[in-house]
Amino acid sequence: MPWDPIRLNSGYYIPSIAFGTWKLGNGQGPIDQVEQALDTGFNHIDTAQVYRNESETGTALRESGLSRSDVFVTTKYSGLNGLDIPTSIQNSLSNLGVEYVDLYLIHHPRLAVPDIPTVWAQMEKVREAGLAKSIGVSNFDAKDLAVLLASAKVKPAVNQILLHPYVYSRQRPILEYAAANGIVIEAYSTLTPITNMPGGPLDKPLNEIATKLGATTDQVLFAWVKAKGAVVVTTSSKKSRLEGYLAAGDIVLSEEDVAAIDAAGELGEEGTCVRRKWVGAAVLGVGVSAGLCRYLDVL
Repeated sequence: MPWDPIRLNSGYYIPSIAFGTWKLGNGQGPIDQVEQALDTGFNHIDTAQVYRNESETGTALRESGLSRSDVFVTTKYSGLNGLDIPTSIQNSLSNLGVEYVDLYLIHHPRLAVPDIPTVWAQMEKVREAGLAKSIGVSNFDAKDLAVLLASAKVKPAVNQILLHPYVYSRQRPILEYAAANGIVIEAYSTLTPITNMPGGPLDKPLNEIATKLGATTDQVLFAWVKAKGAVVVTTSSKKSRLEGYLAAGDIVLSEEDVAAIDAAGELGEEGTCVRRKWVGAAVLGVGVSAGLCRYLDVL
């Protein structure tokens, strides 16, 4: 299935679809789900300090019988318990039971204390020490990336952001800035239009395209992300859905298909945004207000 790996500016390759552990909780559940994802064919696992299931992810990796080089592992610095980056990466490696991660991200720009240049320099030291093969960011906008790049010795390899058609118009400047600077975009919460917002403007084009291609609407959304050149980060507890997600790598959308999805997404974005506190702020221990859409997942 052609979810072809994408070359990062670090020289390494990232699998273009990942199984994420957000919302999986802890205990035996996430162990079973990560093992199922690996057994199904996923070779990229995306977790984070704040998800509180790095240890379960590590258990699943060990029990899978796969060699370390067979699985691309991403985790994130989330500022959990006020710990700094040097301490946090060591804790994450211990929890995961690995000597290095393939990708280490700053989970949100608000975690860059006292400032982005200082914290990014710490990330560069993580890479220099061989604790992460590649480093990057998450939820950074174009202005945040510009601040980072102004003093960076090493460019971020990726920026993991919320990306689905209902926010594409708003997120497009980030995609364009990243592309101009050789930064790969990772997309989370791509299925929001069908899981959280059924009945919106996207229903018609998604259903029509799915019928035409003999696919499902979730597969069409993943193919849309792929058409934008981004990496998919997704999850499911059902093996059949995971198999369908992997099979979506075979789907190629026409330019007309992509344009129809873009247009419907822009219609759906209008009038749906409200001012509220970022729901992830409490989890990350950050008091920040942001203009977000009520239907958005943010981690």
